[in-house]
Amino acid sequence: MLQLFSKKSIAMNILIPNIIFSLLIFNAKCSPPQDPINCTYQAFNCTIKNTYGTFPDRTICRAAEVVYPSTEDELISIVANARMLKRKMKVATRTSHSIPKLVCPDGENGLIISTKYLNRTINVDQSSLTMSVESGVTLRELISNAATAELALPYAPYWWGVTVSGLLGTGAHGSTLWGLGSSVHDYVVQLRIVTPAGADEGYAKVRVLGSNDPELNAAKVSLGVLGIISRVTLKLQPMFKRSITFLEKNDSNFEDQATIFGKQHEFADCSWYPSQRKVIYRIDDRVATDALGNGLNDFIGFRPTSSLVLAAERSAEESQESMNDANGKCIDAAATSSVLQMSAYGYTNDGILFRGYPVVGYHNRLQSSGSCLNGIEDALITVCPWDPRVNGLFFHQTAFTIGFSEVKNFIEDVKNLVNLVPQALCGIDIYNGILMRYVTASSAYLGKQEGAIDFDITYYKSKDPNKPRLYEDILEEIEQMAMFKYGGLPHWGKNRNVAFIGVINKYGNANEFLRVKEIYDPDGLFSSEWTDQILGLKDGISIFKKGCALEGLCICSEDIHCAPEMGYFCRPGRIYKDARVCTRLST
Repeated sequence: MLQLFSKKSIAMNILIPNIIFSLLIFNAKCSPPQDPINCTYQAFNCTIKNTYGTFPDRTICRAAEVVYPSTEDELISIVANARMLKRKMKVATRTSHSIPKLVCPDGENGLIISTKYLNRTINVDQSSLTMSVESGVTLRELISNAATAELALPYAPYWWGVTVSGLLGTGAHGSTLWGLGSSVHDYVVQLRIVTPAGADEGYAKVRVLGSNDPELNAAKVSLGVLGIISRVTLKLQPMFKRSITFLEKNDSNFEDQATIFGKQHEFADCSWYPSQRKVIYRIDDRVATDALGNGLNDFIGFRPTSSLVLAAERSAEESQESMNDANGKCIDAAATSSVLQMSAYGYTNDGILFRGYPVVGYHNRLQSSGSCLNGIEDALITVCPWDPRVNGLFFHQTAFTIGFSEVKNFIEDVKNLVNLVPQALCGIDIYNGILMRYVTASSAYLGKQEGAIDFDITYYKSKDPNKPRLYEDILEEIEQMAMFKYGGLPHWGKNRNVAFIGVINKYGNANEFLRVKEIYDPDGLFSSEWTDQILGLKDGISIFKKGCALEGLCICSEDIHCAPEMGYFCRPGRIYKDARVCTRLST
């Protein structure tokens, strides 16, 4: 999940005395996100979207019907009926945080199966250190229920609003080079998945995959194309404490330090602010359980935020974009990062106040956050910052993994771009810079292929798909450089179409995944045109039309793919000459 925050809300809140500020945050009510599924007549004639309100190509995904099974038996019956009718199916979760349209069924006769009520914790076994949950359990619920049994999922995404099936299906992860690595799916020891079947098996079957079953390597990062996960058993660890310190340094030798730092601290990550030429290093390790401290992570960007403040912020950023005000963005970026540091990014030493580093606390209180999901409907007074029902944050997100052998060269290339155009990346510094997390090679067929660093970049997106953003070319060049020059792997749950061009060829066991897919769902009932495109089974991942490069639907090859009427033309990259980007030319 993205690392976002409201810069104006931070600036306003920091002026309030700490104790009042804390009370305001913890007593705030918030409108939780809407269900991503909307039907015009009960459970029929439906549309589905992600929590941001739009997919990269701005299409509307339709389905004839949605069903909400609450047991595995109901799930089997639903899949069997759809199989008999040869009906396309897609799985949806409660909060739908994937940016690409993995949840879109083909055709208006499609069926959406929601895991909303498959939300029970089945068993927590302290002796075997395992926990079994249904697929619709959220990360927050998983962490909380494990903690009640004094157990912990060691590594996880930083946003607790994702569900177990969603984070497994897209390969979501935390940050570490230790143990089995930071990907949650590598801690799966058993998985139950319902797939279509022949008439002799009742048209649907439950496949139970254990840790020694090679097909588990396909199912635990499945993109939702194999069937629907009903239950997952995870290997946990005894509860422990952590000690966290955020340390700012100049990025002068960052290309050398980036890979070294991840080996020095168990939960290390970095936030890189290229335009400010600085890095925030997260020094984060286990400590003894009797270490003093009851720290809490309530990350500012995931807190309830005033819709009025969000509207003011969005209006200001749109104004900067329309006036090509790079200097204004750089001023905002410096102020925002400064206030974030002063407020310790939302971490407190005791759940109320921040008194200084290190922040020491139990793992379950520090690993993830998302308090904007709390509370009851409040007429949209406060919301998650990206809630599409208000005029708040609206963004693209580019996330990719680059192997350790190429990280130094990639960072140097980005630095060279900043040297050429110093203000070009102020826009991403407003959104907490480039978050860099550490990952290891995974046994999953569509998992990480080697030890690497994951780069998450969030940046402004216009409500008008044909309108270019400030320094459009620089971010496009970074995206193409990462994906094609350095062979980056895109995060399956993020990114624009461009990132998925030829992606399946980057996975050594892709053919094994496709073999399992053919066994589990030979008729492709859980597939769609989109998933067939990213799996290399169909062409069409690039959509060529007027302005297509602005939304990442294509790599420009003609000026019309950019916005020539606004002064943006298709040109080679500045550092990576093989790139083709939409460059603003002075008149």
